[in-house]
Amino acid sequence: MAYAQTSVLVFGDSLSAGYGLDRGEGWVSLLRDRLDENDRDVDVVNASVSGETTAGGRGRLQAALERHDPDVVILELGGNDGLRALPVKTMKDNLLTMIEASRASGAKVLLLGMRIPSNYGKRYADQFHQAFVDVAEQTDVAFVPFFLEDIATDRGNFQNDGVHPNAQAQPAMLDAVWPALAPLLGVNLEVSATP
Repeated sequence: MAYAQTSVLVFGDSLSAGYGLDRGEGWVSLLRDRLDENDRDVDVVNASVSGETTAGGRGRLQAALERHDPDVVILELGGNDGLRALPVKTMKDNLLTMIEASRASGAKVLLLGMRIPSNYGKRYADQFHQAFVDVAEQTDVAFVPFFLEDIATDRGNFQNDGVHPNAQAQPAMLDAVWPALAPLLGVNLEVSATP
């Protein structure tokens, strides 16, 4: 049996699980396609769960690391903490613990940051986003400050619930991740970006 040269574990919530999308439409599936098209020997495992919080992720990460032994972990959690107005300090601690566990297993980490609407209160919204920035600086991991930045202001990019990106937005989500992910995989940045 041939083993993949490199493996990527995508560990996120509904944004990465492809909530409301047909199979193959989510950005993680598009990542697999992009790597395949460029003959990159990379195994992409999507262990994302809709509705997951950082606490839930922290509880199941170790088993996922042991099962998949990834070279790279893409950590995309925190959005549900924000939507539930959970304590920012707890979210930050959970993210730090997951990064530490991923690194201890031998994986590089890419952290995908998130923002929440200011109707949650400007102070909380600012603290929420700053937590990702602080975690990235403290751990020196690869970092995308706001995963949905390129699609967030256009309602046409979202499903009827106004929260989950639709199929047409998924390529832009992949393009947001790609510049930070490609160097971790040893892939040329110019290769395979969406036109």
